[in-house]
Amino acid sequence: MRIAVTGSIATDHLMTFPGRFADQFVADQLHTVSLSFLVDNLDVRRGGVAANICFGMGQLGSRPVLVGAAGFDFDEYRAWLDRHGVDTGSVRISEVLHTARFVCTTDKDHNQIGSFYTGAMSEARLIELKAVADRVGGLDLVLIGADDPEAMLRHTEECRTRSIPFAADFSQQIARMGGEEIRTLLDGATYLFSNEYEKGLIESKTGWTEAEILSRVGHRVTTLGSRGVRIERVGEDPIEVGCPEETAKVDPTGVGDAFRAGFLTGLAWGVGHERAAQVGCMLATLVIETLGTQEYTLGRANFMERFTKAYGDEAAAEVHAHLA
Repeated sequence: MRIAVTGSIATDHLMTFPGRFADQFVADQLHTVSLSFLVDNLDVRRGGVAANICFGMGQLGSRPVLVGAAGFDFDEYRAWLDRHGVDTGSVRISEVLHTARFVCTTDKDHNQIGSFYTGAMSEARLIELKAVADRVGGLDLVLIGADDPEAMLRHTEECRTRSIPFAADFSQQIARMGGEEIRTLLDGATYLFSNEYEKGLIESKTGWTEAEILSRVGHRVTTLGSRGVRIERVGEDPIEVGCPEETAKVDPTGVGDAFRAGFLTGLAWGVGHERAAQVGCMLATLVIETLGTQEYTLGRANFMERFTKAYGDEAAAEVHAHLA
């Protein structure tokens, strides 16, 4: 099963200020703020939802196709993804713009001041999925993740026109989208991904009930935080899968991307939805135990040991046949 993942490709530049932002503001001078913070450290991390998902799929042994736009500074990031099993041959490289970048400073009270530079991500709207499909010999599923809004709409319409199954996954972009855009992006999706809060927001913005949305998509996959995930389909009982026990809660950033990576890999293996969700939850657990979205190591033996403990021997035997 050939799966393409569209969405953002970005780097995060994270800095720490040892003081408090609040102490630096003068109440009657807020209209002319001019501040510079001397920070203690800089942590540069690879990110972007599409790149995170593809990295996880590559770690599990599948070879996902990354579809997105990056800048002329992408060479090192590309080499990293190539080395970890990701097909980056369909990434569009801008000739004039940098790769999207999030720059954030956090103070000692965990307040943050950040900026997001979209950069080359704006060129994702110029990518034709047909060219991607022709290059890799066809596509069985396209996940349309958070990206340039016009790119998301274009990729969705192209999937419909060319009868390519697609998964709708708005994540961070749902806040800026109106009801009409969301209705367009989800209608006819084979899978609709969201977390619990986004689920309610989708229903509120579209004006469609839970039942109406479910009737318009093949499957609705809702992540439930520490309670795992729920998968729904019209006429069938929901499937609910819990999370494995964590060794630590280090950083939740990228956990949703990791779940999607595991779930999509399970689909590529041809296992059922319950088993695919279990793989997703196991991978998400590894990420929450690690600082950074692509810094975890997937040791096969450790993965299977923990997977077996969480989901039993029968589930483990089915997954091991693919993971090994």
